[in-house]
Amino acid sequence: MGELYVRHEYWFAAVQLALAMLGMGATLRPADFAAVLRVPIGVGVGLFTQLVCVPLLALAVSRALSVPPGIAVGLMLVAAVPGGTMSNVLTWLAHGNTPLSIALTAISTLGCLVTTPLVMEIFASEHLAVDFAMPVARVSSEILLCLLGPLAAGMLLGARRPAWREPLTRWGVRGSLFVIGLMVIGGAASGRIDPAAYGWVAPLAIFGLALAGMNAGMLCCRLLGLSSRDRIAIGIEAGVRNTNLALLIKASVFPAVPGEPDPIADGAFFVALLYGAFALPTVLPALLLHRRRARL
Repeated sequence: MGELYVRHEYWFAAVQLALAMLGMGATLRPADFAAVLRVPIGVGVGLFTQLVCVPLLALAVSRALSVPPGIAVGLMLVAAVPGGTMSNVLTWLAHGNTPLSIALTAISTLGCLVTTPLVMEIFASEHLAVDFAMPVARVSSEILLCLLGPLAAGMLLGARRPAWREPLTRWGVRGSLFVIGLMVIGGAASGRIDPAAYGWVAPLAIFGLALAGMNAGMLCCRLLGLSSRDRIAIGIEAGVRNTNLALLIKASVFPAVPGEPDPIADGAFFVALLYGAFALPTVLPALLLHRRRARL
């Protein structure tokens, strides 16, 4: 399984992202984008937090903990990608501003065609070889084909066949999780997932970035006087990233090569794969607290 995964890592990553985005697209309606016009301040704060604050926080965490270059690249990778469908679900559970969360996810997902390669080029270059060049055109085309394409297809199918929305969402997410499970097994079998190789530094850095991102979003909202529903939505959106996209970019830019260990690729894979598991418990206390207050 290990060798099979290494040889076909890119396609594992592409399939899991396409399935996740197809499921997410089925949950979106054109009316959701109208939320942008209703909450322009919230959208502006949310985008600023994601595009500026989170990458700067990833850089700060990397330097403060002196993490290995591969972990630093992984942190920057998850900071560069947009929020994902999980942030929308968590915002809904928290009784936050779900339309704002969906609008932020939609806009940042569309914008990541430009912003993700740009952030990686600016912030991650110091950890890469001198002659390394971010393949902007290739990454952008893969985002278009594997992320925006399935997202649009999910929206179209959901609009024309409303009865398909729930099954598409359910099986799209389940299929994506299944493929990610195969990636975990394949990565472990190939020796590319070795927590002992990083000690406590990598988990602490991942946890620190998720916590810092969420609190940065909530602090910006508080300073500008936004409502608590906006604060929790933007905080969750900043803390929970689209690791499905991060895995695809890692597989494309830092592909696994059979028999050739690569500390940068392995570290980036480790962070992208585990970030989601660390982000969920990080935002859970704030989610439960806001949910409880909303019921009072």
